[in-house]
Amino acid sequence: MFTIDGAQGEGGGQILRTALSLSIITGTPFALKNIRANRRKPGLLRQHLACVKAAAGISRARVAGAEINSRALTFEPGTVRGGAYEFAIGTAGSTALVFQTVLPALLRAKDPSDVVFRGGTHNSAAPTFDFLERAFLPLLARMGATVELRLDALGFYPAGGGVWHARIEPAATLRPLAVEETGGIRTRRILADVANIPYDVAQREVREAARLLSWPEDVGTARTVKSDGPGNVLAIELGYEHVTEIFTGFGERGIAAESIASRTVWEVREYLMAGVPVGPHLCDQLLLPMALAGGGSILTVHPTQHTRTNVATIEAFLDLKFLLTDLGNRRWRIAVNA
Repeated sequence: MFTIDGAQGEGGGQILRTALSLSIITGTPFALKNIRANRRKPGLLRQHLACVKAAAGISRARVAGAEINSRALTFEPGTVRGGAYEFAIGTAGSTALVFQTVLPALLRAKDPSDVVFRGGTHNSAAPTFDFLERAFLPLLARMGATVELRLDALGFYPAGGGVWHARIEPAATLRPLAVEETGGIRTRRILADVANIPYDVAQREVREAARLLSWPEDVGTARTVKSDGPGNVLAIELGYEHVTEIFTGFGERGIAAESIASRTVWEVREYLMAGVPVGPHLCDQLLLPMALAGGGSILTVHPTQHTRTNVATIEAFLDLKFLLTDLGNRRWRIAVNA
């Protein structure tokens, strides 16, 4: 058993999630200290505990320290098994992050898996359900994975209540992925959803985002959706021949709809100015699949501290190296050298 310092690099929850995934896949037990040391509330919060319990559940692992606010744990995995699972966070915490934790291992299982997730589906600082379905999974499909999602109910912070299903087929090996160009633009879309708040909030977000991007208003859709509590999410989607990117903003109490649109458009513009196919968040999602495939490369923006920390965690478990190359003009290539 080797020890990982959760205070290294970015010092957040990604270290835990990546370590759990790779521990199951490689059969390597680990001890993690200083969990989420660089966060305002260090230690395991409920959504992180849900990741630990989910990882333990699919691998029949032995775990010590799996409790709220714990700053250290040990994890000894057994054999991963496919099957029917249900993972409920118990709060509005991100179900996408639980999915991110168990997906790589369940792809290696002998049998298919049907998984139900309950909690938050559209959370800030985490992939949304739409991001998983429309940006991440199509690229994973190119690598040979078959994963189907179905959204039953949206869950926003703080009420939660989201429910969705994932059908994960076994994929013993993944093909290397290369995403170094976008290809031609195919779709542009602005989608604003509101739940239990005025519909005009979504309309104003769509209108302002379209204006700032100089896109026609007919690329935008405002919707009222059902959810247990109030919520608002704005998604701006760019669909290219080789990749789809989605940029997301969340409504906040006391912040004008136009400000939410402006913030989200700023992220879109930064991506477009860089002229790369893979944005910073999608980059983070692709690192582990690329490593498990033993090869591949992407063109992306300047690697964030989150990206570099994830790279270091992956390299601690696997006999490979990532090559991060500055190409100039805001462009970076990240490649796997197995």
